[in-house]
Amino acid sequence: MMRIESRLAQIGSVKEPVTGAVSYPIYQATAFRHPKLGQSTGFDYARTKSPTRKVLEEAAAELESGDAGFACSSGMAALQTIFALFSQGDHLLVSLDLYGGTYRLIEQVMSRFGVTASYLDTNNIEALEANLRPSSTKAVLVETPTNPLMMITDLARVSEWAKSRGLLVIVDNTLLTPFFQRPLELGADIVIHSATKYLAGHNDVLAGLIVTKGKELSERMAFLHNSIGAVLGPQDSWLLMRGMKTLALRMERHQANASRIAEFLLEHPLVTDVYYPALPHHPGHEIQKRQSSGNTGIFSFKLKDARLVEPVLRHVKLIAFAESLGGVESLMTYPAVQTHADIPEEIRRAVGVDDRLLRLSVGIEHCDDLIEDLGQALEQAARETEV
Repeated sequence: MMRIESRLAQIGSVKEPVTGAVSYPIYQATAFRHPKLGQSTGFDYARTKSPTRKVLEEAAAELESGDAGFACSSGMAALQTIFALFSQGDHLLVSLDLYGGTYRLIEQVMSRFGVTASYLDTNNIEALEANLRPSSTKAVLVETPTNPLMMITDLARVSEWAKSRGLLVIVDNTLLTPFFQRPLELGADIVIHSATKYLAGHNDVLAGLIVTKGKELSERMAFLHNSIGAVLGPQDSWLLMRGMKTLALRMERHQANASRIAEFLLEHPLVTDVYYPALPHHPGHEIQKRQSSGNTGIFSFKLKDARLVEPVLRHVKLIAFAESLGGVESLMTYPAVQTHADIPEEIRRAVGVDDRLLRLSVGIEHCDDLIEDLGQALEQAARETEV
């Protein structure tokens, strides 16, 4: 098999047999002619299957070492499609430091249908065992690294434990992508991506991806994907494929930039903590090295005083004060009031998402320019607040 860099660059390039188009076409069609009664070209209605989306889904499954891929209209649509596997009375074990949108979906939507969750450190097998409900727990949902505190879970270990208890393992692989981490190879059953982020990579496409392992699970997911219908359109499928072609180059640059900036902030007098798995002092550093071939381009850090937050966000120039992550442009977010606002304050603070925490999605700009921008923003914030 070709190396992943080559497979990414060649997505869709040999899939069009009629014209030989190197860039796979956008089939902007919802209906497809039947040759005659009882026959089909394999495409009937675009919600069920679309040519452009099919090429994307096959590429996603192959890159994640899965059996089937499903492209959805957003990361949250993908998560909702996965949650449709569960029924009233089912219980999930979920990563403690969780993206706020996932928490909102579980607590404000799925709870109305009788699905509940316990939030805990998924790297702690004893905690998983203690929170297991033998008659109702159905799955473990893992973020690794977590967003925003970059907690790491040993996927092989958790998957082995989950399998011994008959549980599904669902892994959000948004922050590392299959270029750096492939959870299905470590024992997971389902991988989910907010493909809006690193896979698309340009802050211009809203998309989600699901990849499943195993024939029965893949068939169940195909049924739910078609029945719920939160599918990705052909234009966005094509844009996502185009973005994925440069994933290897971008992830290498994201990682290199993030590592240098994390080291810069670690030494800055106005910063007390830096949460990034590439740093040797990070508690998940060794696990990350073992199960992944690299690091993400996002990390979080805490300022010395909460009064510094507003002026830092106001004074950054190259770095945009904006939500989201994973694009070529650098973005900074204030999780407590933005991405994690739906998580109750007492839970956020217990985890460490407090009013001093900032999250930085490092883009592909020149690293020295990003460091200079951060430096001047911190300097101006210090002068204004006298911290």
